[in-house]
Amino acid sequence: MTDTASDGPVSNGAASGGAASNGSASKGRNGRPGLLALVGGTAWTEGCDFDAELLAASGQDKVVVLPTAAAYEHPERVVIAAAEWFAGLGAEVEGLMVVGRADADDDGAAEVVRNAPFVYLSGGSSLHLRSVLKDSKVFAALRDAWLGGAVVAGTAAGAMALTDPMVDPRGGALTVGLGLVDGLAVIPHFGDTLEDASGEKLHRSVVLAPKDLPVAGIPERTALLRDPDGGWRTAGVGSVAVYLGGSPATAGLGALR
Repeated sequence: MTDTASDGPVSNGAASGGAASNGSASKGRNGRPGLLALVGGTAWTEGCDFDAELLAASGQDKVVVLPTAAAYEHPERVVIAAAEWFAGLGAEVEGLMVVGRADADDDGAAEVVRNAPFVYLSGGSSLHLRSVLKDSKVFAALRDAWLGGAVVAGTAAGAMALTDPMVDPRGGALTVGLGLVDGLAVIPHFGDTLEDASGEKLHRSVVLAPKDLPVAGIPERTALLRDPDGGWRTAGVGSVAVYLGGSPATAGLGALR
């Protein structure tokens, strides 16, 4: 399905799938940012066919995975899952174990990210991810890479934290995010009753958002994609819902900017 709209536990180092590659060949395309994917969760599983497009857009067969959000949930397993998935797409994964603040300010880790053609942020804790990457060398490198043409993707907590404001997972209110994308908040696992059985978090996020701030609900195995020209579209198994001013946006994806 595709819709469009125009306009501590582990030390720093590689964990799977080979060394980092130089991403310079994928960068500087018409002075535009790279393709951005905000994924609703359950990444690297059947239905996530958009990953093949992301890989093709990067122009290479290497993916750097940051399991930062999963720092206390066996981040090495996250990297292994990503490596197995992308191996089926003909690509290699490097797990960059940026799991604490010291890792995020490591010059070597920042250089790996800056030169990566494709960086994927895992799910886990969006609050931990934000605390580790906010104002860090690694996040500065991630922004540089994306603005230079690299593909960037985040799933679940990784998607939440890339925006500013960010939906607070503890109750649905809005808080400060990393701000790779401004003026947008996203709710991953949209429609998952286990995540929000009563719907209170969704209601709170939508109602508390400023009237001019779009809030996008992204189902699992579904991606909200921002093309280099700034247009938004969706891919995957579900449909993205956009809210504006406390109600479903009549313009749908057209409400995104």
